[in-house]
Amino acid sequence: MNSNVFVGSIATVVPPFSVDQQAAAALIKSHFKESLTARGLGLIRATFNHPSIKKRHFAVDTPAQIFTETPDERVERFTEQAVRLAEQAVLRALDKVGVGVREVNGLVLNTCTGYICPGLSSYVAERLGLRCDARLYDLVGSGCGGAVPNLQVAESILRTTGGIVVSVSVEICSAAFQMGNDLSLILSNALFGDGAAAAVLWEKPAGFELVASAGRYVPEEREAIRFVHRQGQLHNQLSTDLPELVRKAAAEVVGDLLGRHSLSIGDIGGWALHTGGEKIVNAVRDEIGIDESKLWATRKVLEQYGNMSSPTVWFVVDELLQSGLRKGEWCVMLAYGAGLSAHAYLLRG
Repeated sequence: MNSNVFVGSIATVVPPFSVDQQAAAALIKSHFKESLTARGLGLIRATFNHPSIKKRHFAVDTPAQIFTETPDERVERFTEQAVRLAEQAVLRALDKVGVGVREVNGLVLNTCTGYICPGLSSYVAERLGLRCDARLYDLVGSGCGGAVPNLQVAESILRTTGGIVVSVSVEICSAAFQMGNDLSLILSNALFGDGAAAAVLWEKPAGFELVASAGRYVPEEREAIRFVHRQGQLHNQLSTDLPELVRKAAAEVVGDLLGRHSLSIGDIGGWALHTGGEKIVNAVRDEIGIDESKLWATRKVLEQYGNMSSPTVWFVVDELLQSGLRKGEWCVMLAYGAGLSAHAYLLRG
């Protein structure tokens, strides 16, 4: 099937509980006061007071739950909350375009903040009541950039099955919470939040068109951004060199994508960059040559939600769409993360 593929709708969801950065810092300092060093406390002050993020959302009943749960309780919370958020996002996305769950031919779900077998897709499909012959795919290990590879798979499935395919990204970053005086952990705890997003793909010429995609993997820089296992639990690992590494990979991907269609940076009306963090957004902006005025949606999502890992770039795309992506206007969806990797989609209104 060679017909064009469109995203008919997007829905984004966050848990109801939110906390501002000052309150989050106070909670951490209070709970870990016996183990934090003077340097650790200084890093907390510097990172949590950064003006780029105001608040974040977490899939918990109370903040203390994050600090006290056992590994088994953490997996249970990840499963329960990830399924709940994913289900909400899918139902909202389908409702926006008047599509019923029995019309869905495929579901592609990605996450990196927890692992269960069978994957989350089977739980979400059951909760939604999808047909038993619907195609289910789980993608893990792509980190913050995972929404774009997910979309690539979903597009491929749609070209085979036709009808409706749903792409879902969901992360419970709080289920990978760890604390210590390590800069990677303190940065992570000041940056990440929980959330989910779903996109409905179809062949109707309604919504925005998926024109092309590109990706870059730099496996020799894998240690710069990844989860590592320590005593059986995930710990986030972030290098201080990350902005420099990401900017190069992101610029190469965008160059590939636009070059194939004889487009320049100035031809792109909308830029949906993964929030990453202030330094990474600035580095990618400068390397590619994006006008700061084009990054308002990325800045807004970073401020209101922080970095929710893979769903975040969909939040940015949704902001752009709500402001009005003009008919025929070009947009680039750009995300980066574990691997080290960078991924982009060329979209057209």
